[in-house]
Amino acid sequence: MDKATIICKCEEITYEEIEEVIGHGAEAFDDIKRLTRCGMGPCQSKVCSHLVSQVIHEVTGKPFDEIPVPRTRMPISPIKIETLATNSTEFSTVKSVLDELKLEDGRVK
Repeated sequence: MDKATIICKCEEITYEEIEEVIGHGAEAFDDIKRLTRCGMGPCQSKVCSHLVSQVIHEVTGKPFDEIPVPRTRMPISPIKIETLATNSTEFSTVKSVLDELKLEDGRVK
């Protein structure tokens, strides 16, 4: 790959930028993610994770089976924006701590 090749299209991270952070000690996708935002765009690394592994392999010579897989962090429970943005007491099945608040004159009791 050329150094100007964009590896992460969402965050526009190039091969050269990834190569640079590897030179500063990044050894895994998660290290590169923390230093460059690679994989933090809308696709959540579904497109670039394999390309990043390839760059790590090319730059460090590490075999693919020694390159750790990116960690996945799932939300504990989703919260609708309606829950956060309104004083509505009619919510869907999504629960939040706001559902348990007692309000009096628009203020928390």
